[in-house]
This record gives sequence, structure tokens and C-alpha cells, in this order.
Amino acid sequence: MHALNLPGKHRLVVKGARVIANLDGLTKREVADRVGKGLSNDLPSNSGKSVGDILRSNIFTRINAILGVLLVIVALTGSWMNCAFGLLIIANSIIGIIQELRAKKTLDKLAVVADTKPMVRRAEATRRIDKTAVVVDDIIEVGPGDQIVVDGVLVESENLNIDESLLTGESEPESKALGDEVLSGSYVISGSGAYRATKVGSASYAAQITEQAAKFSLAHSELQAGINKILRVITWILIPVGIATIAVQLTQTTSGWRSAVLRMAGAIVPMVPEGLVLITATAFALGIIRLGKRNCLVQELPAIEGLARVDVLCADKTGTLTDNKMSLRSIETLGNFDELLVNDVLATMAEADPYPNSSMQAIKNAVGIPSDQLEVVSRIPFSSVNKFSGIELSSGESWILGAPDVLADGPAEIRAEELEKTGLRVLLLGMGSPARCEPAALVVLSQTIRSDAQETLDYFADQGVEVKVISGDNARAVGAVTNELGIDEENPLDLAEVKDDDLVEAATSHRVFGRVKPQQKRMLVKALQKAGHTVAMTGDGVNDILALKDSDLGIAMGSGAPATRSAAKIVLLDDKFSTLPHVVGEGRRVLGNIERVAKLFLTKTVYSAILALLVVIWRLPFPFQPIHITITGWFTIGIPAFLLSLAPNNDRARPGFVKRVLAFGLPAGCIVGAATFVTYLLGRHFFPQQANQLTISTGALVCLIFSATWLLAVVARPYNWWRICLILAAYFAYGAIFALRVLHSLFKLDTSNIQMIILGTVVGAIGAGLIEVTWRLLQRFRERQPA
Repeated sequence: MHALNLPGKHRLVVKGARVIANLDGLTKREVADRVGKGLSNDLPSNSGKSVGDILRSNIFTRINAILGVLLVIVALTGSWMNCAFGLLIIANSIIGIIQELRAKKTLDKLAVVADTKPMVRRAEATRRIDKTAVVVDDIIEVGPGDQIVVDGVLVESENLNIDESLLTGESEPESKALGDEVLSGSYVISGSGAYRATKVGSASYAAQITEQAAKFSLAHSELQAGINKILRVITWILIPVGIATIAVQLTQTTSGWRSAVLRMAGAIVPMVPEGLVLITATAFALGIIRLGKRNCLVQELPAIEGLARVDVLCADKTGTLTDNKMSLRSIETLGNFDELLVNDVLATMAEADPYPNSSMQAIKNAVGIPSDQLEVVSRIPFSSVNKFSGIELSSGESWILGAPDVLADGPAEIRAEELEKTGLRVLLLGMGSPARCEPAALVVLSQTIRSDAQETLDYFADQGVEVKVISGDNARAVGAVTNELGIDEENPLDLAEVKDDDLVEAATSHRVFGRVKPQQKRMLVKALQKAGHTVAMTGDGVNDILALKDSDLGIAMGSGAPATRSAAKIVLLDDKFSTLPHVVGEGRRVLGNIERVAKLFLTKTVYSAILALLVVIWRLPFPFQPIHITITGWFTIGIPAFLLSLAPNNDRARPGFVKRVLAFGLPAGCIVGAATFVTYLLGRHFFPQQANQLTISTGALVCLIFSATWLLAVVARPYNWWRICLILAAYFAYGAIFALRVLHSLFKLDTSNIQMIILGTVVGAIGAGLIEVTWRLLQRFRERQPA
């Protein structure tokens, strides 16, 4: 065999102006000296909200503050039944706390460098130590499968190949020579060596990336932003109306301060859409549970809505559309070489390689075991520098496998170039030496496309979501993969040739990008956002972190770098790209259904404010106590809204949540509030002798229930069997409460005046009719609006 053997182990003693006098490792005194100077690998802790922050943010909310004050005031009266609304404070807080603690637990387990113990060479011994005990100038030994835990410079190398895909995005391993820099977060694929630690702790590459990624930021939620906007308006309305209501109730009742306080609370409590916050959090949480069963981790509640709103999905090729491995496409024999012989040689080479790279593993999987047992007497492992590997057989034959442009010329090289132009990877198998090789076959490889990629891309295309593929790999190779997946791009863009100033135009005019640097991924996302797009970004490597953080929704693969999973809002734990349509479905379910039930809650707030305002103007005792409002909320709003929030909903997400909710909630609330007050006034006018305050309040409550429940009948459309049952169940429940006298004392009712009950029913029916007319007019108006 022609001189295939390369020099084996190398040692580096001089690096620039720095001389390493002893590669046997640091002494205990030297280690202690560096620890004292702060040169140890103290890793920055995972950033995020502390348990205290989570508790404070979920307990001390605007809703809880308002309800809490009212709860204390009502409790002072001793009427504990009227305190039932206080349970919502507990429920609102518990759901948010549990979900955020769950996400925190996951984040705290993640770090950019896995929990590994490196093999450190020191003067007294070579042993594995905790990575936090590594100090500057430590000599760290590495072999296949080992992770680089800190940045350093190679001082020993024996055919060392390192996978930096999680850092750079390039799928092929890098061959490292003496003096080359190695970065934390990368892995050794083959060979062995040792490196001297140069940057540790927060100074290392991985730690710097993590520091930028770990800044806590919540996923933007238009839904929650809209609800918060509504709550801010309600808060400002509550202040003057609440003060006026308190003043009137304390001066217009003859039943003592307790009755005045209860009626004041009855006026203010329903103005607060407390159930809307609870049901929104519950809908998010249940959606997260459903996605969890599909091995999809949602780090924050609002993130579930994000993918339902995006119109551009930036997908990282490697790890998202393709597996991190190669597959054998074909073997083209050359000259007079027999196909069986070629297969046997390739199988022998693969079997002799103890640490096969992705290409050799693909060959090994395809060709199986050799039919003719060939004995290998020596071998050369693959090196990215030499671009070939080789074996020598006992028969005296030498075989090499490597890059065609290095090993061959003429027809073999021309054919290889033709194949490579399509984005395929081509290796040449030849007999002889690198200097004098007789081509035997072209081994054609391609990256393995995920089985679920095509279906998922088709889904997004059908939903009007544009998919842009970005990768650190060669642009032609990326284009070959995307063409197979139906993303046609005649000229995939090589970003290595694009100036930063031209990125904005490139981001909008192209769909496939190659040779993308980590910073450019971030710039692409920002360029798309600047163009008015809502952008989701998928990735699995450290090089994807900053782009994930800046995107509207970051999605990480579960097999990717831990820091990448930490930075993302959604993690696909089993790496299934096909899970994303289910995320879209859950987002749409939440968005559509919460918009539906928000109309119920906002209408309640509006009619409560209108009723309170009219009572203040007329200077009358408020007709209801808190328990009246509580039972109305149970069957008209709370329970139905919860069930409606769980229903399937595939309506596409649209902007303008607040506008649509207000368009229905304001007029409907005014109708219900006015109808209820009219009933109250008529009752006081026509039945001043026959009816006491409780009977008049009961009649007004009948009107409120009748008209408000018709709101449910409108919002629940389009009807199906269970929605019809839901409406009927609400009317049935109210009928039972009013019919069973045993419940009257519990719910503060008096149905003894039938005329008052009939009045409430008639006015309530008129109110229901007006709500129906309002809904139909709004439907016609929307139909005339341009799409």
C-alpha cells in the first residue's frame, strides 16, 4: 500500500508568544492560585423568574387587588355566602403559579454545556472532575463522544474531528489541527487529543450565548394584551362609579350598614370580568396539557397562541427538516469494477471504522456486512484536512474513500461535479493511493429528510404561512433538500456573499438561504418583522439561540442544545416537526373560543356598570346582593364560558380582538343593563305597597337572567346538539332555583309577587329580542366588510 499512514500523535508546546512549559497538568498550588484569582469555570446560573417573582406576579394582580378589597369589605358584614366570589382569587392565582413553576423546573435543568465531567490532566493524576472545577490552563483530554466544556487551544491531536453544528449550523464535522481553537458546546466525533483551557465561566463562548439567551422575556400575547387593555379601562371606570355607588348605597338604605355594604359589593363585583382571566388561563393550561401528551413542551401560557398568528416560519434545515444523519442514495460503479466487490470493500471499510462519521454510518447501514471476508491490516481514519480515509487489505490491495476532487480527475470528477450541483454529497471509492488512484465507484449520499417534513410543510402552505429555510450548510445542498420538499427556489441564496445592508431585501425576496451565520439568522428574523410579518423560528443549535429569542415564537427541537431549548417558547421533545400543526390547532382553539366567551364577560361588565350608574343617578338602593350576581355568573357566563372555551375551533387568527369584542359587548351590555333597571323602576313604581325590596330585586333578577342568558344563546352559535343543551341547561337551572322554595333563603329570593315575576319575564324577553337584532345587524355589517 502506498504510504497512507499519517503522523500519529502531536504535541504543541508553543502557541504564539505563550509557552506551555509542562503539558503534564497544573499542580495543586497552581490550581488554587487560579481559583483565588477567579479563573475557575463558575458557570452563570440560568436566568429567569425566581419562585418569589412567580408568586408575586400571579397573586398581586389588578383583578386580585380589586376582588380582594371587596372580599374583605363583604367579609366584615358576616355574610359568608356572599363571599363566594373570593374563590376566583385563589383559582386565578393557582393556575398561573403552577404553570410558571412547571416551566421554571424545566428551564433550571437546562444548560448550554451538558452535565458532564471532563477528563482533566493535572500533576498529581489524570481524572474526571466536575466541570465547574476546571481552571484556566488546565489540560483537558478528549475522545470520541466527549463534549468540549470550556474554550481552549489544542495542544495534542490525533486525527481529531469535532462537530460544531450546534454552534455554527454546519452539519459536517471540522478537522482540528494543533493550535486550533475549540469552543465549548461542541463534540468530538472521532480521534483524540487534549486542549488547554483559555476561556472559562462567563467568558466562554457557550456562556456568552447563554447570557444573551437567558434574559427573561414573555411571549407576546395579543389576546392577553387585549384583555389587559379592557381591564385597564374597566379599572378607571370602577373608580368613579364605585365611589359614587358607595356614597349612594350608604345614604339610601334603611337596613343598616351591612345591607348597604352588600349592595355596594353587588354593584361593583360584577363589573370585574374576573372569570375571563380565569378561563383564559385555564384554556391555555388545558391546551398545554393536550400538547404535552404529544411531547410538546410549552414554556409559557401565551406561547400557545403564537403559532396560530404567524405568517412566516423560518425553519432551520438541519435538525428540523432533516435528521442529523446521511443516507446512501446510490452507488455508481466505474470502469470494470464489479458491483459486488465495491459493496464488499465499502462494507469492510465501514466495519473497520470504530467511530464512523455520518457518511460512513450511512454506508454501513446500506451495504450491510461484506459477503467476502476481507482482512484489514491497517487503516487511516477520515480527516477533513486530507478529505479521505483508507484501508490496506491482507491481499496487498489499498482502497481509499474521499472527495472526488482530491482523489480523481477526468470523467469520474466530471460526473461527481454533476451530482454535487444537485446538492448531493459524493464520495469516490478508488483502489491505490491518494497520489495514484484508480476510480472504482461514486458513492452518492444525501441528508435524510424527516418523514413528517413534507406533510407539515404542505399544511403550512395550505394555511397561508410562508416557510423560509435557513442553514449554515452550502446553499446548493440546502436547495436540493427544499426542492424535494416542494419549496422551489431556482437560486438558493448564499448569505456569505450578501452584505448586511442587503439582508432586508434578501429576506423578503428569497425562501432558501445557505451559509447563514448565527448573527445573520437574527438579522433575517428582524428584517422579516420589519416588513410586517409575524415570525416563528425553529432550531436546535446554539447558533439558533439569538434568532429564537428575537422571533415572535421560538421553537426548539428536544434533541438540540439544552440552551436552545431553554431559550425557546415551545420545545418539540421528540423532534417531531409534525407536532406544529397541532400547536396551531390548540392556538386557534384558544383564540377563537376566548374571543367568544370574552363577549359574555365584557357584556356582564358593561351591564353592571350601566346598572350601577343608573342607580347612582336615580339615587336608589342597588337591586342586587353579591350572591345574586354569583348565581347569574354560574349558569349564564362562568360554566357555559368554560365549556365553550374547550370546544374545537379552527377559525384562523385575526387581528382586532378588542374591537370585535367591544362591537358586541357594549351595545348588548347597555341593553341588558337598561332592561334590568327599567324592570326595577317599574317594580318600585307599580308595586310600592305589595312588594318589598327583596321581591322587586327578584323580579329585576328574572329580567337580568332572561336577557343575559340570551346572550349565551347568541355567542354559542353556530349551534350543535351540545350547545343547544348548554343553553337549555342554563334556563333549567334558573327555573329550578326559582321553583324550589328551599333555595330561596340561601339565594336571597322572594317569588311571592307573581306580577313582579311576570314583569321581569316580559321586559327580559324584550331585551333578548333587542340583543338578537343587534347581533344580526353586526353580522350583516361584517359580511359587507372587505376580507
